[in-house]
Amino acid sequence: MRLSHATVAILAGDVARPSVQSEPAKRIVHLGIGAFHRAHQAVYTQDAGDGWRITGVSLRSPQVRDTLAPQDGLYTVTERSNGATSIRLIAAIDTVLVAAEDPDAVIAALAHTDTHVVTLTVTEKGYYRDPVTGRLRTDDQMIASDLDGGVPETIFGYLAAALDRRRVEGAGGLTLISCDNLSGNGRLLMSLLLEFVERRNTDLAVWTREHVAAPDTMVDRIVPASTAVDRGMVATAIGVEDEAAIVTEPFRQWVIEDRFAGPRPQWEQAGAQIVEDVAPFELAKLRLLNASHSTLAYVGLQLGHAFVHEAVADPDLRAFVVAQMRDEAVASLTPAAGLDPSGYIDALLDRFANADLHHRLDQIAMDGSQKVPQRWLATIAARLGQGLHSPRHLASLAAWMAYTAAAPNIANDPLVSTYTAIWTESAGDLHEVAARFVSDLGIFPPAIQDSSQTITALADALANWQANGPRTSLRTATQEPGR
Repeated sequence: MRLSHATVAILAGDVARPSVQSEPAKRIVHLGIGAFHRAHQAVYTQDAGDGWRITGVSLRSPQVRDTLAPQDGLYTVTERSNGATSIRLIAAIDTVLVAAEDPDAVIAALAHTDTHVVTLTVTEKGYYRDPVTGRLRTDDQMIASDLDGGVPETIFGYLAAALDRRRVEGAGGLTLISCDNLSGNGRLLMSLLLEFVERRNTDLAVWTREHVAAPDTMVDRIVPASTAVDRGMVATAIGVEDEAAIVTEPFRQWVIEDRFAGPRPQWEQAGAQIVEDVAPFELAKLRLLNASHSTLAYVGLQLGHAFVHEAVADPDLRAFVVAQMRDEAVASLTPAAGLDPSGYIDALLDRFANADLHHRLDQIAMDGSQKVPQRWLATIAARLGQGLHSPRHLASLAAWMAYTAAAPNIANDPLVSTYTAIWTESAGDLHEVAARFVSDLGIFPPAIQDSSQTITALADALANWQANGPRTSLRTATQEPGR
């Protein structure tokens, strides 16, 4: 039997169930529904206990809709750590739309008077931001089509259409909450949205400035892609099949800037932190957790590991990651009350070592060009401004560059054709490869582009990686001073 409202009564008795909400719900529309949203924002929303419901939107694939619809939107979240397991039922999502199939339904949901909050997990590339200028990529085919008023294909096309309808119909403003790993994600989202709507409708741009808020946020929870083994374990535990089952870690964190345009769930009742300034927390997460994840992925895969817990158990790789965090990344962080970098690092290492959480390295390695700027390049640039070198971060960059040499393995990376061209045209000249990565990809900040010493050091790190292999290169970089 499949999990659904009809089978909830026969679930195993130790499955935690949500309280019943009888009053009409205020609504959230979530763009980019996937496993992370269902393990994070949806859980916080249910735990807030004030009856809000979520309309999930898949911009392209019907997979999540087709999985949740037979289950009436119900699914379980299983938390596992070191042999301890707890399972809970999540019922916060009651509708899932597929934008590619019914764009009008998505616009209607966004424009409905009951909708007050829009959350987003569309990954870095869903923002169509030029990594060099920080501006909207208006030359992108889908953005250009949306600017021409065609059927929406991007978040900006959908948001602009819905906001215009809300303006005309007097439905009120919206709070837009980006939950993606981008620096200043709320301000970035608002900046790109305003750039879009100003090109479409100046009156709408004025209204948007007055009625729409986009707070910065920081989200944290490790959510691997669920496997058939995970789903079989859950089915055995709860007594019915759950094709949408999520298996994750107990840890979760959500820090949200206190800037909203209207009603919102009382997420702080579920443990979220509502703060004046998210930036120090966000920076620590990007430059410690996310940066380490990328290092574990690109290096770990080349050492033959498949999962995060395997990679962090490798003595050479663990020592390297610790040195990268403690000796380089920490110096680039912004001090803040309640932020303890040393304690955070210790907690991260424990989380990474959770063998019950099979977090695939190849999943983390996806879209590297969209992640590297925030996770590594910003740290290198900040340290250059302090007169410091970053040999561990350069070694991580070398590992990533070596990984791109195997172009078919670069899953979903928008710059894969550029990687291929650089490696082919450089004909084995690794110093030329390094120089062209810096100059041609459009993701390296000016501080690095203008530092011939850094570019030479990166080329040397790549040459060392290719000549001596990952393990020797790790050991060398771990011991190298960063000053």
